[in-house]
Amino acid sequence: MSTKPVFVATHPRACSTAFERVFMTRRDSLVCEHEPFGDPFYYGPERLGDRFENDPEVRENSGFSQTTYQDILDRFEQDGTSGKRVFIKDMAYYLMPPEGRSPTIANSVLKPKTNGLPNGDKLANGDSHVNGDAHLTGDHAPNGVKRSGVSEPGNPTVMPLDALRKFHFTFLIRHPRRAIPSFYRCCVPPQSEVTGFDHFMPNEAGYAELVRLFDYLRGQKIVGPAMPGEPKGEDEVTVTVVDADDLLDHPREVIEAFCKETGIDYNPDMLTWDDPDNQQYVCDVFAKWNGFHNDAINSTKLTARTTAHKTVTEESENEEWRRKYGDEAAKVIRTTVDENIPHYEYLKSFAMKF
Repeated sequence: MSTKPVFVATHPRACSTAFERVFMTRRDSLVCEHEPFGDPFYYGPERLGDRFENDPEVRENSGFSQTTYQDILDRFEQDGTSGKRVFIKDMAYYLMPPEGRSPTIANSVLKPKTNGLPNGDKLANGDSHVNGDAHLTGDHAPNGVKRSGVSEPGNPTVMPLDALRKFHFTFLIRHPRRAIPSFYRCCVPPQSEVTGFDHFMPNEAGYAELVRLFDYLRGQKIVGPAMPGEPKGEDEVTVTVVDADDLLDHPREVIEAFCKETGIDYNPDMLTWDDPDNQQYVCDVFAKWNGFHNDAINSTKLTARTTAHKTVTEESENEEWRRKYGDEAAKVIRTTVDENIPHYEYLKSFAMKF
């Protein structure tokens, strides 16, 4: 069974913090990293996100203005020296340039130069490579941040393939009809006054990036081809996709199945966290994304919801969004939801069944 760091790749508002909180009870055997790649994505010298591009004060005050992607990898390495397994929950889109821009490997992650080229030799045709597959592209980031110009064919991320191979990837999804309106609420007043996300950006929905990462990892056999419960190779990682609705309806079964697929020792006590020490620990960890995790912070356990999720029509959804946010906002939410449903349904086709 894999002992690699577990990486739960997800998108915003997928109930991922409630999911993560279960594993934060296991400080005896796990070191949890809460959305670490958001630091270099939004604030660092290799930043990819545009949200705070014109607000250097926010970037500086974040405490992460000098944080690189390699810094995060180094942190995982340090976490692993404790003898505990690392558990990471993060957004797939933090590993990719927005709007489908061409990805290049983050400067900080490139190996030392050889023959004047990043971790590679000059080929007969004048190209160069990293780990045999990367090529100089000459791309530049629109925000002026210097990029390496080194890419790996097919790799949608800014992390080299050899770095991605170090993780045991799993995936958590939620239907866009629930996740995207929830994210929108965090980006407008009054909630935005707490979160600091003062406008909604559809390119942060995160579904398309999650699909790109999922497909690439499967293509490289970093995950799969075996599904949970199927025979697999000795070092093979099963395709483990969790749907948030299943988590909310069957929390014990979902967590137990997830633990089985990732090699984490399951204990029913993981679903309860009402002690003051654990509460303070969680508050400290979640503080950097203030306002996004209030429900998870204020909870004491994860139990099955007692009422079935209501079936609603598109018309009733539109009316609810108009009432809460206005006509134009409702149109933006609807468009973003509809654009991402195919991505969700594709990933849902791989989800564990309960």
